[in-house]
Amino acid sequence: MNRPAPKPQVAILGTGLIGAAWAALFQHYGADVRLWDPVPEVLTATQTRMAAPLAQLAEFAPDAGPRGTLTLCDTLSKAVTGADLIQENAPESIPIKRALFAEVEPLMAPQAVLASSTSALTWSDLSSALRDPGCLITAHPFNPPHLVPLVEIFGIDPDRIARAEAIYRAAERVPVRLKKDATGHIANRLASALWREAVFMVQDGIADVEAIDAALVNGPGLRWSVLGAHMAYHLGGGTGGMAGYLGHLGPSQERRWATLGTPSLSDGVQADLIAGVSREADGRSISELECIRDTALIAALQARRTAPPV
Repeated sequence: MNRPAPKPQVAILGTGLIGAAWAALFQHYGADVRLWDPVPEVLTATQTRMAAPLAQLAEFAPDAGPRGTLTLCDTLSKAVTGADLIQENAPESIPIKRALFAEVEPLMAPQAVLASSTSALTWSDLSSALRDPGCLITAHPFNPPHLVPLVEIFGIDPDRIARAEAIYRAAERVPVRLKKDATGHIANRLASALWREAVFMVQDGIADVEAIDAALVNGPGLRWSVLGAHMAYHLGGGTGGMAGYLGHLGPSQERRWATLGTPSLSDGVQADLIAGVSREADGRSISELECIRDTALIAALQARRTAPPV
């Protein structure tokens, strides 16, 4: 008789916005989750903050199976001991993360994975103080991590990476490996490049904030939700594909690249950006805008389920 696979044991270290969303995601998809935060008040409020993500996951993935358990831990040892995956969500500070890792490493099971949710720091920034650097991976989610499937991964131990990827896939995430350590990983580098040009267009007077956002959402952003940048240009080459595009339109692409700008976040530019998003928000609070975003994300994810993969 085949025995059921054991539930993943997941420790969440740091239960702010990202940590609470991770906790909801893993619990919804059946992992046993243990939570720890250095601030007791933040820890005790975590279940309240998990309510909305859990409700959204129940709407989007009602057939995920029975939820896992959830345990609030008053010590780091209780959270980490026996965990398969330790998802760290400390502030984006090398000293803070390194200090936390120094406490975590002696408590970890020999083959456990320490995964940092860092958005900007690199694996090299964080691993140097570890006795076993191979235990660490960077595992960067996109916000909100319980809805956006991407997890960007870098590490040096292929076995640990594979085990972490299996846990993420069981929670319906899409892990993507980097071939080399890089600031900003993949998606934040792409997002930063795009926003740099969006800010430059405001600075240069090409268009205002609302027009730029509308052009992105109703043009390439819609296409990018189903096609990557390279595949979009492959289709843009017609029957010749990427080779046809590069041969025919490569020079014009280089001319466009040459005109892209490097903006400065001067006081004037910052004021224009703030005024522009204020006009877009039209009096709606951050929480209202987050709700609108999440509702649209759920609808987009549901639509993608019925679309053929490209």
